[in-house]
Amino acid sequence: MEITCSIVSKWKKDNKPFNFLDVRRDDERELSSLGGIHIPLHELEARFEELPKDKLPLIVYCHLGVRSTYATQFLKFHGFDALSLRGGIEEWATQVDPEVPRY
Repeated sequence: MEITCSIVSKWKKDNKPFNFLDVRRDDERELSSLGGIHIPLHELEARFEELPKDKLPLIVYCHLGVRSTYATQFLKFHGFDALSLRGGIEEWATQVDPEVPRY
């Protein structure tokens, strides 16, 4: 149900197709982002049908990995190939890309 930052980083380098889903609040996204689709967790239940149905893995991220784990469980229940980014954007910034702002 989780995927590490190092694996996702390798996928990016290898051009493996996937979608990022950011489930953080708007104010957090303004501070820092890995890109991708943005649906805050509190809106996910009402908006999950907006997500692509292309069967690509959906890498869900938040700040530390807690909200993304909840979102991943919800999305899997609804048939999505979803994985939570372990450690969230914080771990990404410390282990993959120090240019990503931390907060």
